[in-house]
Amino acid sequence: MTQYTLNLSMEELEKRTHKDYLMTKKFLTPESPEYTQLQDGDKEALKHLVKAASILEKINMQLDNHHNLPFKAYLEEEIKKGNKQAELTKILFDAQKGINAIDTMSNPIYLAKEVRGYAGKGVYPTDLSIEEFHSILINMLKSGKINEVKNILTQRSVVERKGDELVGIDYIDKFKDDFSKMADEIDVASETSTNADFNEYLKLQAKALRTADPMLDAYADKKWATLQDTPLEFTITRENYADEMTGTVVENPELKKLLEENNISPIPKDFLGGRVGIINKQGTDALMAIKKYLPTLAKNMPYNDEYEQNIRPNEDTKQTMVDVDMVMSAGDVGEYRGGITLAENLPNDDKLSLTIGGGRRNVYHRQIRFISDMKKLQERLDAVLDKEQHKYYLDEADHWFTIGHENAHSLGPKKGNEKLGKYRNIIEENKADMGALAFVDLLTELGMYTEEQRKQIIVTTITDNFLKTKPTLSQAHRVRTVMQNKYFAERGAYDIVDGKIHVNIDKVVPIAKEMLSEIVRIQIDGDFEKAEKYVLDNFVWTDNMELIGQKLQKISKTLNGRLETKLADMLLES
Repeated sequence: MTQYTLNLSMEELEKRTHKDYLMTKKFLTPESPEYTQLQDGDKEALKHLVKAASILEKINMQLDNHHNLPFKAYLEEEIKKGNKQAELTKILFDAQKGINAIDTMSNPIYLAKEVRGYAGKGVYPTDLSIEEFHSILINMLKSGKINEVKNILTQRSVVERKGDELVGIDYIDKFKDDFSKMADEIDVASETSTNADFNEYLKLQAKALRTADPMLDAYADKKWATLQDTPLEFTITRENYADEMTGTVVENPELKKLLEENNISPIPKDFLGGRVGIINKQGTDALMAIKKYLPTLAKNMPYNDEYEQNIRPNEDTKQTMVDVDMVMSAGDVGEYRGGITLAENLPNDDKLSLTIGGGRRNVYHRQIRFISDMKKLQERLDAVLDKEQHKYYLDEADHWFTIGHENAHSLGPKKGNEKLGKYRNIIEENKADMGALAFVDLLTELGMYTEEQRKQIIVTTITDNFLKTKPTLSQAHRVRTVMQNKYFAERGAYDIVDGKIHVNIDKVVPIAKEMLSEIVRIQIDGDFEKAEKYVLDNFVWTDNMELIGQKLQKISKTLNGRLETKLADMLLES
């Protein structure tokens, strides 16, 4: 067994695992009515879907870091020996689902002294530098090994050394036994679930896990994106925010030219998550209210005549939406690293299903968005928001904004973002935020929101944009909020008066439209240098951000978070 040296002291571990510093999000329990009221066939299916998600978590841990599974085994052995330091370290390991992460203060957490972060995570060799990576690809392309390089730069491969070269292995082949076990569990679930549409999807998904064929994934994704009226939710999420290696290829002029000449689009690696839940009908009905407005929003996107987008104004909107009571978040979708996924709009633009007529689907995580401590929320408002505007702050308005954000992912250019390299996700997330804000006035005019709700969305969003500390460039979801804060401040969307935020409500939407237009232009042009300049010009931590950040730090001690999944735990043992 590999031996490790635990990195965090007992004092630090006791602090980080204390309830004041470790936030807990509680998912469904065996007593939850959402579960007890399910039909027996769906209860049985849920058990097998939870087991499938658990297997997926094991796979993703290997994609995330080569040391995750050996370190997990080491901790478990040390705990058996009565090692208290290992026991507390395991709490953090389980929460962040890995050996390395980042906390809410954007500080890196390394659980073992010997293991630091790798740009290529677990999908590239740990000893592969960016410079060597580029050099190997250039040599392979010059040697005519075009298909081999395509396999290396696809989103679904694990890259290994092969002599002086590299080879990309499809992750289905790399983890064949575990994916086969997953498929078995999903097939069993498809035999007991009470919904025919859902069962058809499960069968397609199981088939895609047995054979390394992207088109099989596309068929499963296409069916998944049509699901609307099902009792259960099961998703294999595939997103590529964590890969910091693949996108660097566009920064090397010689390599970039060779890739363009050979028609190779470098797509960052997918990391895999498993979402299991029960559809909340009431919450889903509320989500669907926006669907009829999506074609109008598509028509109002900047430069909409210069690109193709997923929502086409004159066609049926291929967009389903569900609100989910959460049973389990495994792998990538369940990692608590600085924060945790609140909702997702999938499949992403790089997925094959969108080229064969598939749509997209928004899934919202109810238990993650719930505010667990209203007293703390009020303390925060008292410290940072103009008292006259407290009446416009509403935690539910954050959910309305998130709905706008997820739907905005379906608007705008759907091709070419890979040319933006490491800035592609920052730009895309910024676009989604600005899309959510830019259309608030239009949706109010159309009757989606009342005037009161309009003000609530604007004030709540601007207030929530302030962070405790400056993030790192690898945190796309947080970098974009700093960019927006600077952009809004310079144009008068808010002022800091006596140390508190005052939102100039009527200025926010026009400024959001301006930023949205600039972002979409960058996406259309696909110019890495322009994207880099835009991000770096706006990613500036100002004195006012530091002022509000210091106040937020005093109110919230939270450094890490975890999920409490009692129902999933029971089902795994059954």
